[in-house]
Amino acid sequence: MIDSIDRPLPDAPPGNWVDRYAPQAWRPYLRLARMDRPIGLWLLLLPCWWSAALAAGALGRPGPDPWHLVLFLIGATAMRGAGSTYNDIVDRDLDAMVARTRHRPLPSGQVTPRQALVLLVALCLIGLAVLLQFNGFAIMVGLASLIIVAIYPFMKRVTSMPQLVLGLAFAWGGLMGWAALAGRLDPPALLIYGAAIAWTVGYDTIYALQDIEDDPIAGIKSSARLFGAHARLGVGLCYGVAVLLALAAVVLAQAGVVAYCGLAAFAGHLAWQLSRIRLGDEAGALRLFKSNRDAGLLLFAGLTLDAILRNF
Repeated sequence: MIDSIDRPLPDAPPGNWVDRYAPQAWRPYLRLARMDRPIGLWLLLLPCWWSAALAAGALGRPGPDPWHLVLFLIGATAMRGAGSTYNDIVDRDLDAMVARTRHRPLPSGQVTPRQALVLLVALCLIGLAVLLQFNGFAIMVGLASLIIVAIYPFMKRVTSMPQLVLGLAFAWGGLMGWAALAGRLDPPALLIYGAAIAWTVGYDTIYALQDIEDDPIAGIKSSARLFGAHARLGVGLCYGVAVLLALAAVVLAQAGVVAYCGLAAFAGHLAWQLSRIRLGDEAGALRLFKSNRDAGLLLFAGLTLDAILRNF
């Protein structure tokens, strides 16, 4: 029997639009696609925007292509929803054993696996429609990401660093932004992709601190469990690598001073996060994780303004 309880999820922002305005019958599906928790959308989208802005500056364009930015926004919304739905289909039994996730639509019975599969197919078709708007090379790059997306949900069962596989998938936009504009991949694109991978491992380790007590019961592995009491050091190493790789990308793209200012602001925000990490503070870990939207926007703003000023 499907549980009809309309239960907001604990990591959703209070008063989000799904809980306040969406028809009650739609809410389980919107929650399944994480529409009530937009932070994942931002974290998937920002590497796309970084790469698009970096490519624009390097290729002499006066800022990233606005149409590309819109397409990336729509595509990231659809594919984040599809990825979350797929992940929840695979993990529905594990989610039932973790306090933070047991009330998600699938483990709580608000949505059946068949209904979730229909939603997954619909979201993938939207993502495909967006991808087909780009050049042939970018289309092939985008399709290649599906291999990583397909294996990610199983990694928490076999490796203590599933966050690395998540990084490979979530950072893929670091390749897409450049490919969509240039029709090829150059070293700065590979470096900004690497930076986004390291950033993802760092922020998702902070996120995993919320479940560090329940994960062993469910048999879930994570970088938070791997680092243990040294979580701050582990996150700091990831963030340090992210900043260094982003710096190398900016140098090779021959960016100007405004891009370096954006990178410095990004690095400063990451340093602030490190200073606030407290083991056992689940609410604080969630706030720090969500603050990465602002960190990523600082870097995007610097890269975009630099491209505009250099090529105006």
